[in-house]
Amino acid sequence: MAQTAGGPRARYREQTRGEIKEIALRQLAEGGIGAIALTRIAKDLGLSGPALYRYFASRDDLLSALILDAYDDIATILRAAAGRSAARPARERLRELAGAYRTWAVTQPHRYLLLFGSPLPGYAAPPDTVTSARAALGPFVRIFAEGKPAPAVQSLVEQMRAWAAREPQVAAWVAEHTTPTGDDTAGVALAGALQAWTRLHGVLTLEVEGQFAGMGHDPATLMETELHTLADTFSLT
Repeated sequence: MAQTAGGPRARYREQTRGEIKEIALRQLAEGGIGAIALTRIAKDLGLSGPALYRYFASRDDLLSALILDAYDDIATILRAAAGRSAARPARERLRELAGAYRTWAVTQPHRYLLLFGSPLPGYAAPPDTVTSARAALGPFVRIFAEGKPAPAVQSLVEQMRAWAAREPQVAAWVAEHTTPTGDDTAGVALAGALQAWTRLHGVLTLEVEGQFAGMGHDPATLMETELHTLADTFSLT
């Protein structure tokens, strides 16, 4: 009799995939992305090499699963942060999002660097990664849609507006998180979110990699300073 999608065989498969990913994350934490080895994972689980490939076709397939899981976690955390701060002014909501994101990154630096550290030579992330990354960035898009950008960033606003006009998928993504109030809504929202993303990662990557050691400041304070400056640029209240 054939097993249903939610039957014992399917549950066993998902459980085994979960165990494989747990071991891979331990290897990642211990030695970085280059330390993930399917042969060692198979040995730890008591599986043969060929048996392991029934669950993940290759190391790249396993890496892709870990990457998508990490983006999903970030998106979940940021949605929760956005919900907690929904009634607050935009500037405070931005601070809440950034704080939640930083907490995730510094408590799981191996997963953060899997996404934003040095790429593994020869590895190409799957197309689903773009969708997952956009889901994580969505709460920032919502905040900056309320902004009134300074003239200094107008050229970026125009580029982002043109991108949304040119790419229906981008326009649809922005529309999920904004209420259009004019022709520049998408451009403003995307320009602000892009700058927030780059400032966050500028600070976080240096912090996670230990580059601030001995510099006499708290990285959380530096991040807040960067975001306050950005909020001023977009006149967020």
